[in-house]
Amino acid sequence: MGFLGFIKGFKSLYRARSRIRVDPSCQYGYCHIQCRTLSNLKADDDSILPVLIVGAGPVGLVLSILLTKLGVKCSVLEKSKSFSLHPQAHFINNRSMEVFRKLNGLAEEIQMSQPPVDLWRKFIYCTSLTGPILGSVDHMQPQDFEKVVSPVSVAHFSQYKLIRLLLKKLEDLNFQVCKPEGLNNEPFSGRELLMGLECVKINATGQSVTVTASHLKEGKYTERNISCNILVGTDGAGSTVRKLAGIELRGEKDLQKLVSVHFLSRDLGQYLINERPGMLFFIFNTEAIGVLVAHDLKQGEFVLQIPFYPPQQSLDDFNPETCKNLIFKLVGQELSDVDVIDIKPWVMHAEVAEKFLSCDNRIILAGDAAHRFPLLVVLVRMNTGIQDAHNLAWKIAALIKGIAPSSILHTYETERRPIAIFNTALSIQNFRAAMAVPAALGLDPVVANSVHRTISDGVGSVLPSGLQRAILDGIFTVGRAQLSESLLNEKNPLGSSRLAKLRRLFEEGKSLQLQFPAEDLGFRYLEGALIPDNDSVGAPEPPTGRRRDYIPSANPGSRLPHMNVHVLSNSSSEACISTLDLLPEDKVEFLLIVAPLEKSYHLALAAFKVAEEFKVSAKVCILWPVDTVKGAEARSQTALAPWENYIDVAEAKKSSNSFSWWSMCQMTDKGAILVRPDEHIAWLVKSDLEEDPVSEMRRVFSAILKVYKQPA
Repeated sequence: MGFLGFIKGFKSLYRARSRIRVDPSCQYGYCHIQCRTLSNLKADDDSILPVLIVGAGPVGLVLSILLTKLGVKCSVLEKSKSFSLHPQAHFINNRSMEVFRKLNGLAEEIQMSQPPVDLWRKFIYCTSLTGPILGSVDHMQPQDFEKVVSPVSVAHFSQYKLIRLLLKKLEDLNFQVCKPEGLNNEPFSGRELLMGLECVKINATGQSVTVTASHLKEGKYTERNISCNILVGTDGAGSTVRKLAGIELRGEKDLQKLVSVHFLSRDLGQYLINERPGMLFFIFNTEAIGVLVAHDLKQGEFVLQIPFYPPQQSLDDFNPETCKNLIFKLVGQELSDVDVIDIKPWVMHAEVAEKFLSCDNRIILAGDAAHRFPLLVVLVRMNTGIQDAHNLAWKIAALIKGIAPSSILHTYETERRPIAIFNTALSIQNFRAAMAVPAALGLDPVVANSVHRTISDGVGSVLPSGLQRAILDGIFTVGRAQLSESLLNEKNPLGSSRLAKLRRLFEEGKSLQLQFPAEDLGFRYLEGALIPDNDSVGAPEPPTGRRRDYIPSANPGSRLPHMNVHVLSNSSSEACISTLDLLPEDKVEFLLIVAPLEKSYHLALAAFKVAEEFKVSAKVCILWPVDTVKGAEARSQTALAPWENYIDVAEAKKSSNSFSWWSMCQMTDKGAILVRPDEHIAWLVKSDLEEDPVSEMRRVFSAILKVYKQPA
């Protein structure tokens, strides 16, 4: 059966009985494992998988694709027997879309399949979907479509649809779906997606990690051991891998509890297309409060988020009929075609794991297993996890292929954990911005949560549960009365004041934001697999919770700036590509960008020589000014012989006023930029290199790859 056969209607997720047992030496992350050279990885032992990924969400699937394309054998373990159709994450930012461009056209497929941007570019605040609009915010600006800072735009695409496309990419890479009943006792060879098997135990030894996987067979739990060199936990916010490794989370818990209602209504979708298209609808009226996420207006697919206050409220209070009535109250009228698909509770957290690696770098966390963010803060969460996978893949490949020691994996935590901490702070800022809107209307969520805590844990806790519920309902009914039309209007002084405050929030960008270009494309690693630039290193600016524009930077640790360039060749037509396309997706390769100057050619020759010593691939890009491309290929061929892995390109300026490459990078053409396989800058020199180029390249590659002995 193919991958897509597993994506049918929503099914209850399979959960095996979990037995949390950890090897004593690994319980606190102190496993005595020697993993310093490739020989320790037992690469020639077919019974040991190089990499086992636990969790087949977007992060685990993307990591498996990246590793496979880099030639690393891996398998994916997923405890569910089928994939959920609950839409979940739905906004894909610029950087994630850039990663998807490298996955055999995935970004293009998403862009063709997503709803038209005019149907999702706005957040709308209203008293009901058919009632007065309190305000709206358009989150797309003209520059978002011009592809000046990135070769691809953001996207609105539900998670389960993304998983469908990722599964197809895996199928194209010859991955096989395996169910427990079809497994035999033979070792896994890689390229398997193991469905219905739950990780219940991890045992780390001196040579490998053994995962005990459990599944239900004929009413009994059956176990199967899987040995691997590296275990990556991408198994979500409640990560079993994280718990088994004894890794704690740090941050803010229980920011908000909600019930998520997945439903379909083509009538509602068509109405919103015609009258008020948008992505998020924040609805406040005297009968109900909720946030409606329009995943696809054409298909009429929605998720309604409703505040939830247990223990006074229970999930049983939100049966399909109750949820339908809530939907009608928020819409402002009844609908004949509402079909409630799924109802599930969830809790907003903002937490980061105390560490991302354990057991001498053999156990690694990525995605929600390493960090949990409020779901409504659409910048982070899945996007941060996709970029975890992108950072991690080339480092695992470098280790498995013998290019780098296991210490290269430590740079994953060094680089990604500060980004997760920063994004946590940003998510909290954005969450508070979201809460500013109801607060402006007289419905301060902080007060509501305080009242709830008083009833649950304070003086109200001694009261019978039924009375607690009645008190809570009564207080919330009084609170929602602030939203009555008689109060919330321009003729009422209090209502007029509140509406004016609300308008200021929208005009000043202080409400919930969709995009953060400066953080999306401009995040930077300050240390790790790179050579820090002491002139520019510094802590990032604290997050403001407001949109800020991205400013291209060539500082070490930054993503390589995007510019369209023409590939110079003997053919009559010159291909136009992004500078990001100069890095391949199928090998661990470093890119040196130089100008066509004599000293720069000498540096390029040194880079080729040293890369060969370090057994890593290197490519040189000679970037020519537009007006001096005649004879470029012949000159580069002569200067770089006998090396052949180079490319001549010229800037593809849109206008005479466009910045040149070197000025955009805030450096001269006498400098050079070394780019890592994940498109982040590893090293640069802004002007003439004063040191011996061979010695400098040895120092650079040694520090980046963490190989501190001169290669043989």
